[in-house]
Amino acid sequence: MSRQLQAIRGMNDVLPAQIAPWQHLERVTRELFAAYGYEELRVPVVEHTELFKRSIGEYTDIVEKEMYTFTDSGGDSLTLRPEATAGILRAAIANGLLRGARLKLWSAGPMFRHERPQKGRYRQFHQIDLEALGFAGPDIDIELIALTARLWRRLGIDRVRLQLNSLGTPEARHAYRETLVRYLRRHEAALDEDSRRRLEGNPLRILDSKNPAMRAVIDGAPLLTEHLDPESKQHFATLCGALDALGIRYEINPRLVRGLDYYSRTVFEWVTDALGSQDAVCSGGRYDGLVAQLGGEPTAGIGCAMGVERVVALLEQAGSVPATASPQVYILASGARAELEALQVAERLRDAPANLRVQINLGGGNFKAQFRRADKSGAALALVLGDEELQRGVAAVKPLRREAGQSDCPLAELPARLISMLKE
Repeated sequence: MSRQLQAIRGMNDVLPAQIAPWQHLERVTRELFAAYGYEELRVPVVEHTELFKRSIGEYTDIVEKEMYTFTDSGGDSLTLRPEATAGILRAAIANGLLRGARLKLWSAGPMFRHERPQKGRYRQFHQIDLEALGFAGPDIDIELIALTARLWRRLGIDRVRLQLNSLGTPEARHAYRETLVRYLRRHEAALDEDSRRRLEGNPLRILDSKNPAMRAVIDGAPLLTEHLDPESKQHFATLCGALDALGIRYEINPRLVRGLDYYSRTVFEWVTDALGSQDAVCSGGRYDGLVAQLGGEPTAGIGCAMGVERVVALLEQAGSVPATASPQVYILASGARAELEALQVAERLRDAPANLRVQINLGGGNFKAQFRRADKSGAALALVLGDEELQRGVAAVKPLRREAGQSDCPLAELPARLISMLKE
């Protein structure tokens, strides 16, 4: 007997019983993004590997260790997308969307990273991504953070905290990098293997290390916020002042550097204490030089991405997921003629102006078994069709969620009668 096939490790099925919070999150985000003027963009899940090397940075864990990369039959090196921003910008550049335009875009879908699977961290995971292009000032930073704060309120999620930092301009960060490297060289013996490897390529990522043995070295490192250029300081001060005025609470975290090379100035994360070690729920920041780095005209940009699996877990903990809508009417039928009539009745009811949710018994069974299925479906009303009812031109209607007797209704009057009974 052949071996039963299982899902790939770290890539999970989402079953019908688990889908309600996913759909609720998708509905709420779609409505909220439209209210803020964001338009949906859909891009491929596979891109040229060079795109991610140029955008994310060759010395990041993502590019060095985690990407699913392969050579196709034409000899091209391709990669399953590990994040969304690079592909969205590539699409905007390639399709000429940036010529003098200001864009607000959103996208959603699966991402892929070959990581060690654990709670809240998977090899195929899903993100909802927002990108705003062509806005240079801090006002777009403020609005984007306000949008995410409103999203948590609308979803009923309150166990999240906002952390902020500024990475300054690339020039200011380069000067800070030299200061940081000098400091880390003096403590090189205390660095772990990953950090020693990053010392030349991406030393700022050392500040993001989760290794507790390096906590003292990281805590003693010079602060990037003390090396910011004047314009970045003013940009950050404006952002913080506006968030204060909007009543959005935040913490300034000078060690927040984010895991991707393309960020500049504002970076932020919404974190939680409800999901164990995987505490980041939504992360983002500015990337004013990235469009030019990918071959487009110099264009300011900011974006953020939220992990769907993590937001779903918070929704479930908060108990704020609306119940899945049950059918309103369940049709039972016995006999070949009644089964055919049931199909026609169901379609007529679905045509009704009230958009009735109708489920029909399929696969046969006696009336006792069919009533069990009707009750299990959660329907409010059962509609019974048999030979006797059809001879009289009626259907029997029985309420399932309240004490009431069964009554007959002429087939032609069914939509109006059922709509009336559902309002009782």
